[in-house]
Amino acid sequence: MDIVVNPKILEILPDFKLGTIHYNNITVSESPQMLKGRLQLFQEQLYFDLEDKEITDFPGLLEWQLIWKALGADPSRYRPSAEALFRRIRKQNYLTPVHSGVDMNSFLSLQYEIPLGLYDSDKISGNVEIAVGTERDQYEGINNRVNTLTHILVSKDEQGAFGSPYVDSKRTMVTEQTVNALHIFYLRPSMDRDNAIQMLTAASNMFTGINGGTAEIAVW
Repeated sequence: MDIVVNPKILEILPDFKLGTIHYNNITVSESPQMLKGRLQLFQEQLYFDLEDKEITDFPGLLEWQLIWKALGADPSRYRPSAEALFRRIRKQNYLTPVHSGVDMNSFLSLQYEIPLGLYDSDKISGNVEIAVGTERDQYEGINNRVNTLTHILVSKDEQGAFGSPYVDSKRTMVTEQTVNALHIFYLRPSMDRDNAIQMLTAASNMFTGINGGTAEIAVW
């Protein structure tokens, strides 16, 4: 599976970078107590941090607000997924465990302050293009709504859009039946390639430490 970044994105955001991890032979199941406890503790610590800080005091969240605006989307209406998680936590609306794939994805997104997408790669058709969405890019999201992704980054395969740093689709979502997965890291443009590789390596080790399997990382 190849990943292609549409040139239009690089015209608007010359430093745009994308990280991917391909997992094979993973086992997704109920999260172990260690992961549940770590996710809950991290959220509680963030809640206290958010009492004294604004959302824009977190560098990753600020950069993604700026990306949203540069692409023409309204960050106050359609929030990047990482920012949406932080805002939930500020209201003490903590995330409840789903399974070991989703829970690890949420933890990593909170830790790195960036949107992430985790997809069942066996449900992706052909290669993947990262592009700026139009009114034609729609799908039923994991938020149980039909989402139109105009001016928002989208991940597309031969069947159409299946993911974004806003909300992901039901079509490619990871379940306990998932064996192979694609993890997309919507990196901060300010992060250099070496630091991105270090981050992806650490994230892949955490993910496979919980879910098993093998991992292959790349920066695009």
